[in-house]
Amino acid sequence: MKKQKIKIALLSGGISGEREVSLKTGGQIYGALSKNKYIIHKYDPKRDLKKFINGAINKKFDLVFPALHGPFGEDGKLQGMLDMINMPYVFSGCLSSALAMNKAKTNVIAKNAGVPVADNIVITKDDSYKLDDIIKKLSLPVAIKPVELGSSVGISIARTKNELANGIKKAFKYGPEIMLEKFIKGRELTVAVMGDKNNPQALPVIEIIPKISEFYDYKAKYQTGGSEHVCPAKIPGEIKNHIQNSAIKIFKAIGCKDLARADFIWSRDDNKIYFIELNTIPGMTSTSLAPEAAKAAGLEFNEFLDKLIEGAGKNNPIR
Repeated sequence: MKKQKIKIALLSGGISGEREVSLKTGGQIYGALSKNKYIIHKYDPKRDLKKFINGAINKKFDLVFPALHGPFGEDGKLQGMLDMINMPYVFSGCLSSALAMNKAKTNVIAKNAGVPVADNIVITKDDSYKLDDIIKKLSLPVAIKPVELGSSVGISIARTKNELANGIKKAFKYGPEIMLEKFIKGRELTVAVMGDKNNPQALPVIEIIPKISEFYDYKAKYQTGGSEHVCPAKIPGEIKNHIQNSAIKIFKAIGCKDLARADFIWSRDDNKIYFIELNTIPGMTSTSLAPEAAKAAGLEFNEFLDKLIEGAGKNNPIR
């Protein structure tokens, strides 16, 4: 008997500041998914939200594959809605997605799990703060980040008081809460973790070497030749094991499933490994890191996607 195709709703685009990256991710996924195994319905929540919700309620598809980044896709809102209508989906659940989206809360959880994080201050638009107090606590340079956004959108490095003021103003354009973090100079390392929270497996560690920026910013991430990825990273075995174990600890502590990618800095000053952030729906463009790590582990992109769908199906049986 011929095996029935799995019907998938592939979501990409959306309304966040990471829309363009999401569209690229969705395009890569659509191109790689086997049309012999899957019937794929494509939706862009920016224009197709009502159509998608009606399809989900009426069980037009078996599983949702959200290729969405940032707010209203990766932050738990979509996941909560899908939970309410009992529609299975790939990637982490509502609470895990919401926690991981918030850099400040993820840092607290990582620290409690025994993984070092950089000193930081969180401020809102309504807070009264003094630049001199921030500099006194964190010293310069300072990394300035919107608390709930990815792809390095809105991030800047301030080396002077004036740059700090401008960076804060810029970051507040992307949300009401920002994080000011002591800038750590060092080697940028990342590791993807696959599986469920009971038995997650770390993929090979990748070192990121930005070529056109001081750090792994939006241009370095998505511009061709913007960065060099060394996969597997050329680092000592004990460092590799430490980073992979730290990523698994955070994956479990947040309660992630299917896939997440944790970013770290190996500090040149004190030789410590610091956790930076966690992505619960990592990018899957032609320059993205998670597919590259999967390939180094022996999984071609289509096999990697099959494994994610299979894992989501195990947690939520597809009928």
